[in-house]
Amino acid sequence: MGSTDSSTLKIIPLGGLHEIGKNTCVFEYGDEIILLDAGLAFPTDGMHGVNIVLPDMTYLRENRHKIKGMIVTHGHEDHIGGIAFHLKQFDIPVIYGPRLAMALLEGKLEEAGVSDRTEIRTVKPRDMVRVGKSFLVQYIRNTHSIADSFTVAIHTPLGIVIHSGDFKVDHTPVDGEFFDFQKLAEYGEKGVLCLMSDSTNAEVPGSTPSERSVYPNLDRVFGNANARLLVTTFASSVHRVNMILELAQKHNRVVAVVGRSMLNVIAHARNLGYIKCPDDLFVSLNQAKKLPPEGVLVLTTGSQGEPMAALTRIANKSHRQIRIQEGDTVVFSANPIPGNTIAVVNTIDKLMMQGAKVVYGKGEGLHVSGHGAQEDQKLMLAMTRPKFFLPVHGEHRMLIKHSQTAQKMGVPAENMVIIDNGDIVELTPDQIKIAGRVSSGIELVDSSRTGMVQDRVLKERQQLAEEGMVTIATAIGWDGRMVTKPEILVRGVALAVEPDRLHQDIESSIRKTLRDRWSDLSHTYNDDIEVDWVKLKTHLESDVQRVLKRELKSRPLLTLMIQTPTKPADMKSSRRRSVVAS
Repeated sequence: MGSTDSSTLKIIPLGGLHEIGKNTCVFEYGDEIILLDAGLAFPTDGMHGVNIVLPDMTYLRENRHKIKGMIVTHGHEDHIGGIAFHLKQFDIPVIYGPRLAMALLEGKLEEAGVSDRTEIRTVKPRDMVRVGKSFLVQYIRNTHSIADSFTVAIHTPLGIVIHSGDFKVDHTPVDGEFFDFQKLAEYGEKGVLCLMSDSTNAEVPGSTPSERSVYPNLDRVFGNANARLLVTTFASSVHRVNMILELAQKHNRVVAVVGRSMLNVIAHARNLGYIKCPDDLFVSLNQAKKLPPEGVLVLTTGSQGEPMAALTRIANKSHRQIRIQEGDTVVFSANPIPGNTIAVVNTIDKLMMQGAKVVYGKGEGLHVSGHGAQEDQKLMLAMTRPKFFLPVHGEHRMLIKHSQTAQKMGVPAENMVIIDNGDIVELTPDQIKIAGRVSSGIELVDSSRTGMVQDRVLKERQQLAEEGMVTIATAIGWDGRMVTKPEILVRGVALAVEPDRLHQDIESSIRKTLRDRWSDLSHTYNDDIEVDWVKLKTHLESDVQRVLKRELKSRPLLTLMIQTPTKPADMKSSRRRSVVAS
């Protein structure tokens, strides 16, 4: 562990490094901790039955008495999606954040039944909030793909740390809320001890185009559609959704919204004034069915091919209310996140097979990133002029690239560190260094959203999925012999040998183990037998596994059950136990 000297500031990321998602960062000074964001990530293909991936929160569970509060930068799932799960394990006295993020969060906390574990307070641009004795935080408006997004300046006893949050430099923001460069430059003038900055697009040269640049391309596609329009984008891309609704009005189409998250975000964004449109723009799906198709736009979730999302179910013909009709135009206003490409192209194929015209792909100009490219990152560095630099929010190569950009901007290589989740970064006025590690990794939530999936369970699921399962039930007598032939059940195993031969080999293996091991594992005292069934079961499993590996060239999951018959009458019953080892 790192030093506990109170003259150092510890920065400990628990998520968001060497990955995209589950952004969670701890700031610790003396005996006070504040949290910055607490997001989730989505499972990879091998995580069977897992819905949500969270960072390992062991460090915070162990130090719950130090937690003074949380700072939220914006309302994306990879920044607020983990909070409800963490509140089930420890209290957070107060959570500060922008209005839209807090409105979305309140719904999550109520659903999870943890609203009473914290106090939610909303902030406006340039608001200062005190968290504990050691931290004073100012919110600085930035521009990103969700409305109400912020960079934060964290005042600590050692100096000012600026965390960029997720950002891009958008000079023509859809909602007219401009990046507060004046305040950022003011901090640069005062002196910034350390900048932590978003590295997502560190490999991309140039600047990220404005969100507004998508408008004329969407306008063109809408103008070319002469029947029903179905449009999909990220529910949280409030600016994009706003433009789609504007264009629906321009092209005289009413809008049917499909998908719980889309309905939820639109409702909150309209309440808070981030989306402005008349009530009569919206119709239900049932009403939309009765209208001429050229007057209807269906706005839906599913831009990433998520199995349960509305558009995926439409493509699979399993949606209760919508079927694709010949002549429909389906517009993907989002690029696939790495890892989702196959799911997205499968959805596109299925939609096309049903007669839809699908408009997608980078060449159409229907999507721009919410993260700044290299020139945007340079502007953040130029404005803040930090002494120390910590690239965050990105995979390893992105962090390296961002650190190279910072070196070109005059930050010396020795004044920055490349870190991983769990690293303890110690910051003093004169030095930045990695000073140890805390427990890091992942916690998995299964599809019930209540139970945590342990590593052992996940490994068993992977083994089941990849190599199947063999179940063996065998009855063993007090003489150390099988009473009957073992019952063997094989599921999901590609058999490389005849089933009869496999059964014979397993039976022979059990007989041999009993012959070789019984005398060592059974002892007779005064006509009473003691048997170490647990050890016997371990030996039997190990020997059968060897047979399976030799015969099947694989390692299916093995379940072995041993049953012992009741004790013969001539044995003492006082000490003998009949057991079932399973």
